[in-house]
Amino acid sequence: MVRARARPCAAASLLAALALPAQAQLDYALRISAPAPLDTLLEQNLDLQRFRESPRMDLEQLQRLVRVAPEQIRTLVATEGYYSPEVSATLERDGERPTVQIRVSPGEPVRVGEVELELQGFAYAPGLAPALQFDPAALKASWALKQGAVFRQNDWEQAKRGLLRQVVQSRYPRAQIAESSATVDPDQHVALLHVVLDSGPELRFGELRVEGLKRYPLSVVANLNQIQPGDYYNEAALQAYQTRLQDSGYFSSVEVSADSSAILNEQLAAAETPAKRDSNMAPLPLLVRVVENKQRNVSAGLGFSTNTGNRASLTYDDLSVFGLRMKSAMTLETKKQSAHSTLYFPTTPQGYNDSIGAAFERSDISGEVTSVASVAAKRSWGTPLLERNLSVELLTETKTLDGIPSSTSKSLPLTYGVTWRKLDNLLFPTKGYALNAQLGGALLPLLTDEAFVRGYARAVMYAPLGSSDNLILRAEAGALASRSKNGVPAVYLFRAGGDQSVRGYAFQELGVRVGDAITGGRYLTTASAEYQHWFRPNWGAALFYDAGNASDTFSTLRPKSGYGVGARWKSPVGPINVDMAYGHAVHKYRLHFSLGFTF
Repeated sequence: MVRARARPCAAASLLAALALPAQAQLDYALRISAPAPLDTLLEQNLDLQRFRESPRMDLEQLQRLVRVAPEQIRTLVATEGYYSPEVSATLERDGERPTVQIRVSPGEPVRVGEVELELQGFAYAPGLAPALQFDPAALKASWALKQGAVFRQNDWEQAKRGLLRQVVQSRYPRAQIAESSATVDPDQHVALLHVVLDSGPELRFGELRVEGLKRYPLSVVANLNQIQPGDYYNEAALQAYQTRLQDSGYFSSVEVSADSSAILNEQLAAAETPAKRDSNMAPLPLLVRVVENKQRNVSAGLGFSTNTGNRASLTYDDLSVFGLRMKSAMTLETKKQSAHSTLYFPTTPQGYNDSIGAAFERSDISGEVTSVASVAAKRSWGTPLLERNLSVELLTETKTLDGIPSSTSKSLPLTYGVTWRKLDNLLFPTKGYALNAQLGGALLPLLTDEAFVRGYARAVMYAPLGSSDNLILRAEAGALASRSKNGVPAVYLFRAGGDQSVRGYAFQELGVRVGDAITGGRYLTTASAEYQHWFRPNWGAALFYDAGNASDTFSTLRPKSGYGVGARWKSPVGPINVDMAYGHAVHKYRLHFSLGFTF
């Protein structure tokens, strides 16, 4: 029986030897005969390979390397679980160029036998929900290096790190591997593993401390904090808090941590007094360090959209307008022009994000020209996995169809929306789904010309088909109920067509025809299926089929189809899609450019 440990390396003595004066560099060949992956391991780590280009290499030094090579080979292959290899290293000098021949027959690998995990500490927490209690059985079951697996040194180290990582993320950030050993029996080809995991003191969060605030109120930081004094230490809670602060827009840099330096004296006393090592320590202050963004920011840009044409934009952000954050923008596009300004209140302690704003938008799409002025108030709350919002807006709209003034209307609708996300990656999803649903309307006669109720739902699903292929399914549906369509704002009616709808058709080209113009309908259905293949990690191609339409009645809601091929690129800001689609109903090809599918 032997303990698994690294053997002394011959590199130090070799370096000393190579430092001696030499007449000329010796050129020699190295041939390694060993099964994969041992051949690569030896090629990358053998001194015979490392010092081949040394200008001080001569025949004497080469012979020395050949003599010590078997011991070095045994040390290296042992890290891969082979403790009884047959090794030979010979120097052949028959030809003009000396050749070193290495032959390795690794034999049977050593496999993991009994695994003994000993847990010290980890006290039961009174008052903590059963689901949050520490579970020794689950921790032991998660041990990565299972019985029967080949005993590799790297797997052994990773298994210990993984075990420790699970513990230090909550309640016991000072946990450590107090003892670990691997007893290897080369004759039986078995390794017996023993690990002692010490929990260390149980830690809780204390008061909030903030550093770096100069221009903005403390509430900007404090209201986003969902960690209460007395809560158990939790690394995920720290990361979530840091993400909320980074997403707030007020800071260019954010660091959230538990301030262990604040209780340094108590830590030193605990380390010197064995009786205190397992006792609970004072709460760790919650330390937030921030670097504020500049208060005002102006930016301009140019662009192009296959939906709305050429684009020029100007934005102005001010992080402190009467204590609120203001975001304003003006966008001029070929088919649409808009301007808006919104004031965002600091997030409340309950997690609500409130905003008020005003906007104006003019659009000229498929012969329908609309001008809409609106003021709105909105409250949103939740997480990226489950977002909810409630909004109310007062809008007035002037609409012209096919060059003829049609109507002017006003409305005061209230809308509730919810978005569910269950995706493996929010930026580049390959598995999961996202679903958005909205229900609202204007039911009261107050500031409303035509009462209506409106429902809308949109879903997208991602399914992996092997390591390099994906299937994306997308669908949406909507319906509006009202006595008359006249007086209902066009923005609450439905149209289809465009990059994120039915490809092969112009933006919102599918709807209800009135003369030579297209206007919105009461009902909407669209669906899409897309197959993607990734030739490289960031480059892929797609085949897709879309169908859908909008209409005033179910009987006339006849889907129109589009299909084609596309290119995909995983850019730093999200997936960029370039598609060439054929609109079956219009018998035309159309180029589409879009950024992502998720919402």
